[in-house]
Amino acid sequence: MDTRTPIPCIGARSMPFDDAFLRDPYPTYKAWRDAEPVLWRDEAFQGAWILTRHADVEFALRDPRFSSQRTGGWVKRIAGADARPRRSRAQAALEDFQRMFARAMVFLDAPDHRRVRRAMAAGFHPSMVRALASQVEHLANELLDPLDARAGFDFIQAVARPLPSRVIGLVLGIDRRDEDEFVAWSEALATFIGALQPSLEQLGAARHALLQMVRYFDALVPLRRCAPGTDLVSRLVQAEAAGELRADGELAVQCAMLLFAGHETTRNLLGNGLHTLLSHRRQWDRLRAEPASMPAALREILRYDSPVQYTGRRVACQLTLHGHTLRRGDLVLAMIGAANRDPDRFADPDTFDIGRREGSHLSFGTGPHVCIGAGLALLEAEVTLRDVMRRWPALRLADSSPQWNGNAGLRGLARMTVHSES
Repeated sequence: MDTRTPIPCIGARSMPFDDAFLRDPYPTYKAWRDAEPVLWRDEAFQGAWILTRHADVEFALRDPRFSSQRTGGWVKRIAGADARPRRSRAQAALEDFQRMFARAMVFLDAPDHRRVRRAMAAGFHPSMVRALASQVEHLANELLDPLDARAGFDFIQAVARPLPSRVIGLVLGIDRRDEDEFVAWSEALATFIGALQPSLEQLGAARHALLQMVRYFDALVPLRRCAPGTDLVSRLVQAEAAGELRADGELAVQCAMLLFAGHETTRNLLGNGLHTLLSHRRQWDRLRAEPASMPAALREILRYDSPVQYTGRRVACQLTLHGHTLRRGDLVLAMIGAANRDPDRFADPDTFDIGRREGSHLSFGTGPHVCIGAGLALLEAEVTLRDVMRRWPALRLADSSPQWNGNAGLRGLARMTVHSES
């Protein structure tokens, strides 16, 4: 059955991805999941198949018939959809942007993906992550010490926004004085990547950000060749010299995407995690009483409100899924946030329970592209949330409706004010 008829829009007359969806997408996910296993949505990237069930999302992330090489059609469709006179200029500007994006590990298939991932993996080995624990603790305390919970503070701006940038900067061995630029560049890329209908303006800002990131690392690489250190850039320079990375700019692109991913997803894990715990007071108190349960609590936080709500794949060769023909080149959105609340996988999935033991969340992905920095993100979250709970056991949300970032793909909070009377 080769049907691409979308189901009726949920939550809006002609646009399901409205403000209500961006604040709380989970009722829409449930409606989609209940309606049909595979849905076609014209509104998503000018047309995409939507997978919402855990088994199907896991299948798409593991099966090589779903390709990670998706940047070409992605950005070209955006420019092609714009009929204004500047269209030709936009298409010309796409070439270098798309070429750089396509080299990033997250957008590679085997064998290139295996080659690049192998070169980068040493920087994220569990022993390397454990060795960073004291430094992460120091960076977290540096941000938490000046805060006055009685007066209240914005956790996102004060902690969740700067900390991941400083940690990934530590891993890469880059100068903290450039932190504000890194954060701005990361946010421009996040806005583009997380938009279901990216605009030419968002594309332009993302292109500029990626170019600036790559130029930054292009300038840093010769310095590391002359004076290598123990940081990841130095390791990648050695990998390039050994022929494990191509000497055509591949190294700088990997560093740029690590800087982006290491900042954005961890920032949202910190913000979503604290928001979820403070919104479920019994679970907050339970975790305070059982601090050894923090790893389990983080797994449940990731399942309950994933920082990454979906990831994309291109159909590499035609296949049939639940009676639908998915044609070569079709875009598929694997809805991680929906899969994490699939009742076929998780009992009572809309309940937040740090004691949950069944099932496995997909927030870090699965298969060949499972998040290479998952261990580092978990370390940052464990250190930060533990310290926040220790310092302010009576912490509360100051606003019952915090400000969400409006990003469908990279879900997080733009602002979240918290306070404590003690």
